[in-house]
Amino acid sequence: MVLESLIAPSKMEKTPGEMFYVGFIYSALGLFLAYWIFGSYSSLAGVFITAMPLVVIMYRVLRLEERKDIEFSIYERYGRALKRSFLIKEHGHAVSLFIFLFLGMVISYSLWSTVLPEDVIDGLFESQIETIEAINVKAMGSVIDPDNVLMSILHNNFKVLMFCIIFSFLYGSGAIFILTWNASVIGVAIGSIIRNSLIKYGNLDRFSFLYNYFGSFSISFSFAVHGIPEIAAYFIGALGSGIISVAVVNHDFRSEEFKSIVIDSLDLILLSVVILFLAGLIEVYVTPVLF
Repeated sequence: MVLESLIAPSKMEKTPGEMFYVGFIYSALGLFLAYWIFGSYSSLAGVFITAMPLVVIMYRVLRLEERKDIEFSIYERYGRALKRSFLIKEHGHAVSLFIFLFLGMVISYSLWSTVLPEDVIDGLFESQIETIEAINVKAMGSVIDPDNVLMSILHNNFKVLMFCIIFSFLYGSGAIFILTWNASVIGVAIGSIIRNSLIKYGNLDRFSFLYNYFGSFSISFSFAVHGIPEIAAYFIGALGSGIISVAVVNHDFRSEEFKSIVIDSLDLILLSVVILFLAGLIEVYVTPVLF
């Protein structure tokens, strides 16, 4: 009750950058407790312990966004387009809150997968390391057949979006587990690149080491170019589906409020599909050019 009670979504939406520290601290605490309690079986436990307080926070955000949908129903008389613009702007505060939360978790997982001893990393991130190795195998296959890269990326991304939408609808804020897991995989991948760079360039002179090390470091964070809109799409989809889930509990199916909330939430889900498609194009055609 303590961790989730520290965060007031209505206040955090005004200063979403503070959620970065929440994501960093909560994930670090989750890793520590998981390793302390579960030892070598802590790779998945750390994700669940991190997500437990975040479920409550996300549910409160969903309730807040649902109330916004009801409050903005007054704009119906000014036209649907005006109301939609207001709602997208207001829901954007919640999306930015979750993006900063996600980035905080990614940086935390990156840090600990870089500085901890290798035997601790192998136990603490065993599942994440296996997932990364499986992704690398698929990536090698894509290099052989580059025409399938975009379709493969879109297929994987839309599969994650579908899971976020389903989990948010069935469990309200259940998508936070999927997104916490994704943050852990990305963080461990970044940490692995940094550790390998230290090993690979450790014998070079100081200038060469810094040049190659920071080059690898920047490449490891190149995911941000397409990753931020991609993660935003996941959160927008989860937000739209979660608002519907809350509305199902709180409103009669035949009420005008429920119909209005469902239509606005479907707008968010459709927006998430468009953003995710654009993020896939950026990942294939823009990120490789920049890095």
